[in-house]
Amino acid sequence: MKTESKWLFGQPASDARIRLIGFPFAGGSVAAFQGWSEGLGPQIGLQIVSLPGRGSRLFDPPCDDWPTLVDVLCAELAPLFDRPVAFFGHSLGALLAFETARALRSRGLPLHSLWLSGAEAPHRRALKRRLHDLPERDLIEALRDYNGTPAELLDHAEMMELLLPGIRADFALSERYVWQDQEGGLTCPMHLLLGDADPYVELPRALAWSELGAAGMTRHDFNGDHFFLNPHQQAIWQRLQDGLRV
Repeated sequence: MKTESKWLFGQPASDARIRLIGFPFAGGSVAAFQGWSEGLGPQIGLQIVSLPGRGSRLFDPPCDDWPTLVDVLCAELAPLFDRPVAFFGHSLGALLAFETARALRSRGLPLHSLWLSGAEAPHRRALKRRLHDLPERDLIEALRDYNGTPAELLDHAEMMELLLPGIRADFALSERYVWQDQEGGLTCPMHLLLGDADPYVELPRALAWSELGAAGMTRHDFNGDHFFLNPHQQAIWQRLQDGLRV
């Protein structure tokens, strides 16, 4: 089995009973899942998608093309299906997790479960703002509004100059996404995680995820804005531990 890849971060314990693949939010890196491996425990083998243009891949050209990105991720993830595999994605990460899950299922590799956080369903989502081609100053202020990037980083001009190409690529993925229906839905259980004060996710559009799966959807509600994950990590880890029993 392929064990090393620049597209995946983390080497789970060899006796992990299930693999969990984490998909970060737009502009996010593997740091978005800091502490999760320890919090989930050794039986859940966490690996995180490491996209180009951020983190250890900061100087790799970012990718803003859906077919290319999904094809690469399928090739990288397919060897991991020697045991059950689940996906967890937040915001843009949820959309990328879903599209990758659909592509893998068409290759005969269905997921154990799909965890979708802070995102509207792809066939019902509404594009609220166009960000990827904003001037630098306006884009940084938009990131400040999202409340997911530390202020000290946003105020660091040299670092933001390095980070913005990857961030723009992620927003371009989100803003250029076109829903394409496919025959049959996902067959794995789906879990939807929502913040009750998330200004970027409309509840009816989020609940429409249930229309895209055949095995039912469980809803998990939390207090907080778009980045409700941060203050509720332990509760989310517990939900994952309960839901990833095999």
